[in-house]
Amino acid sequence: MKRILFVCTGNTCRSPMAEALLRRHAASRGIMIAVRSAGVSTIDGLPVSANTLSTLRLRDIEHTGSSRAITSEAVDWADLILTMTSGHKRSLLHYHPEAVDKTFTLKEFAYQDESVLQDILELEGLYTEMQMKGALGQQLSASERQRLLELEKRIPSFDIADPFGGPQPVYDSCSREIEASIQKLLDKLSNRP
Repeated sequence: MKRILFVCTGNTCRSPMAEALLRRHAASRGIMIAVRSAGVSTIDGLPVSANTLSTLRLRDIEHTGSSRAITSEAVDWADLILTMTSGHKRSLLHYHPEAVDKTFTLKEFAYQDESVLQDILELEGLYTEMQMKGALGQQLSASERQRLLELEKRIPSFDIADPFGGPQPVYDSCSREIEASIQKLLDKLSNRP
């Protein structure tokens, strides 16, 4: 059974929505999974947003639970960690670098393309190099800066915008975006041995 952890900022909007949607759609397809969600910048026990619960109820999905902060235990538990943005991915990997091989944004994993993945790996390497050189008081070379800019322009956005504080239609739109990615995710999971 695949264990999937969704991660967003506060674990009150996007990641609980993804958790509930994946649980429902996986069950309807007969795919056995275990799923959790957590936030990179939250505390345990905050309620899931009312608009998130409303958008789930439109699909006849009830969701119970409250926010959970990301923990080493949750990272170790997961076979696959799917974040809502590249910022969440960077934050998680800053504290849990051992999870690099199993951490992706949801859209990055769902819509994986080998050439895009190679570009992402190269870009992440350049970011790491930039941080290391910055810590030593150095800068990227002109060619490294140029390559970083080229890659940033070429790589599509894999972020799902935060609906927090927005009106119900913003949450509904967010849920449709997450749901489309989850369908692709389940297509991939059903084709794996």
